[in-house]
Amino acid sequence: MNKISSAQNQQIKDVIKLAKHSERDARRVTIVEGLREVGHALAHGVVPVEAYVCPDLAQGTDAVAILSALDTFEQQQRTKRFAVTRELFAKIAYRGERDGILLVIPYLQRTLTELPLGQPPFLVVIEGVEKPGNLGAILRTADAAGVDGVILCAGATDLHNPNVVRASLGTLFTVPIVEAPTADTISWLHENRIQIVAAIPAATTLYTKIDMTQPTAIVMGSEALGLGAEWLAAADQRVAIPMRGAADSLNLATSTALLLYEGVRQRTTY
Repeated sequence: MNKISSAQNQQIKDVIKLAKHSERDARRVTIVEGLREVGHALAHGVVPVEAYVCPDLAQGTDAVAILSALDTFEQQQRTKRFAVTRELFAKIAYRGERDGILLVIPYLQRTLTELPLGQPPFLVVIEGVEKPGNLGAILRTADAAGVDGVILCAGATDLHNPNVVRASLGTLFTVPIVEAPTADTISWLHENRIQIVAAIPAATTLYTKIDMTQPTAIVMGSEALGLGAEWLAAADQRVAIPMRGAADSLNLATSTALLLYEGVRQRTTY
């Protein structure tokens, strides 16, 4: 394990640059930090390109297990590992001096045909999500609801933004995720005979009134614009969430949670 003590080290400069979306896209890598998030990444098959460890901070049972996995990757020459000081770790980490382990990982890549479908399938599709926090919260709900996968279409938010990783509490790595064009996603859903349930404020059917025990994809639109014309035309069901007050809509992550857990309720036998 190489030791780094200078902020002028090129490795440190390169990690700091990953705060920029353009840099992440150019190198096709992103940052993961936090013991829970790092643990989920490693447990679900992510092999880091680089690992930065502050020995003074990386303590405790969870850290020991992670360091053991990193030892293996380093021995296999799959991961470059660096020891850094507290001061350097605070510079490269979004959270400052915390946990003491930061990974640089390759972008997640999966196609629609690689999604593992349950029987019956249960999916969530998000078009044009704008806020990293919302996307992270949706991933946490998708994980908790046990969906087969999350499909992102026309995304305005960078899936690999470190804030998405943080807001998802690492469930970015536990839920199969695909980024795909809207037209391709609609065709794939039709080919697999999965009903498209589009949530729109103008719908006259309540989301609790449709059958989600059959193959189902819940489709949600962006915070500002809602669903586009392609999805409205393709929808097998259009549903709404009742609004009794002055507000005409709910937060995207909250709305998604309501619909997903209606699916869970209908599919659960007590």
